[in-house]
Amino acid sequence: MSPEPEQQHAPAFVAGAPRDVAVVGAGMVGLATAWFLQEAGVHVTVYERDHVGAGASWGNAGWLTPGLTAPLPEPAVLRYGLRAVLSPRSPVYLPLRADRGLLRFLTSFVAHSTARQWRRGMAAYVPLNERALEAFDVLAAGGVDAQTYRTNNFLACFAGERDARGLLAELEQIRDAGQEVSFHPVTGWRARALEPTLTDRVGVAIQIYGQRYLDPPEFVRSLAEAVRERGGEIVEGVEVADLRPRPGGVSVLSGAGERQHDVVVVATGALLGGLATRFGVRQPVQAGRGYSFSVPVRQMPRGPLYFPKQRVACTPLGDRLRVAGMMEFRRPDDPLDPRRITAIVDAVRPFLTGVDLDDRRDEWVGSRPCTPDGLPLAGVTASPRVFVAGGHGMWGIALGPITGQLMAQTVLKGEAPPELAPFDPLR
Repeated sequence: MSPEPEQQHAPAFVAGAPRDVAVVGAGMVGLATAWFLQEAGVHVTVYERDHVGAGASWGNAGWLTPGLTAPLPEPAVLRYGLRAVLSPRSPVYLPLRADRGLLRFLTSFVAHSTARQWRRGMAAYVPLNERALEAFDVLAAGGVDAQTYRTNNFLACFAGERDARGLLAELEQIRDAGQEVSFHPVTGWRARALEPTLTDRVGVAIQIYGQRYLDPPEFVRSLAEAVRERGGEIVEGVEVADLRPRPGGVSVLSGAGERQHDVVVVATGALLGGLATRFGVRQPVQAGRGYSFSVPVRQMPRGPLYFPKQRVACTPLGDRLRVAGMMEFRRPDDPLDPRRITAIVDAVRPFLTGVDLDDRRDEWVGSRPCTPDGLPLAGVTASPRVFVAGGHGMWGIALGPITGQLMAQTVLKGEAPPELAPFDPLR
């Protein structure tokens, strides 16, 4: 008879380590944290206000690209500022409205969009990026059934060489920061030979090696099922209203009543501030909303396609191609704006052939949790029993498992590993 998980993993506990942990949020980050806590025999309860993977995890492009994972604030982003305000068709869209919170976020975001700040942020990302894919392999070895797909046919596509210079320079800077990334420019005809889905409007491409991708809904559902199979409880359709630290634990107040746990990890994405602010987390988390939909194709691309100037990502998912894009700074619960879908379609239509962009399904908008310095929030708060894990911007899928692994260590040992030091939520 095989040993029970608690017996098998009990040695991972240290004196006084929590054995009953609540995780608020059932996206990639929250579920990965729960799974890695279970590796140490912890009993976990995951609270989710909607359903598993209902937030930014569901409609994500699904890229596992440590070679591209970098802070969102960068000097190039500033070029979109005025155009974002004036044009709702811009890849970066900022609707004009009176909102003090958004103004505070944007002011700080602009202050961090310098070369010096980007280099500092990139140095913080490198240790996570180096281990990001390995964490997915740990999940697979531990029984998470959903696949990750390896591909060397990851193409960033441009109309001409001038357009490609920006990404080439960024990739060089990422490599200079210590991140391993292998890439090679290819001519337009070579790109079309690799991917016949591309039209002759693609004049040059950059082929990026060693990356992966996944089907986000499938993977998150599989991860949730693995948590359940190992004895975890996932409470869906229940919103957590408050957290109250008490002697010996934390009371979680929700629509399902009040329950006490040893500690709580808040992983609520763009809504992180709602529970975390009163525990000393002052960094604002702003919804950077992205859109996606799926379309049929005559011939499925062999790997992801990226259109950096248009800020559109295309990912093969099953028998349809997921098309995702846009960075829209609006409230998380604002309705889907069909103009954003139209803008994405118009942006990529000239570059794709055999793709029926008018036969769209699963039109979706979701809120990426963005911080003004472009770095996640991961660690303990002002309360030693309340932790947060979120604010990954566009990289919650790619960095979710490694964040969960490091957060589990933090919760169990009472101190953060060095990799999480730059992401202190009290910074």
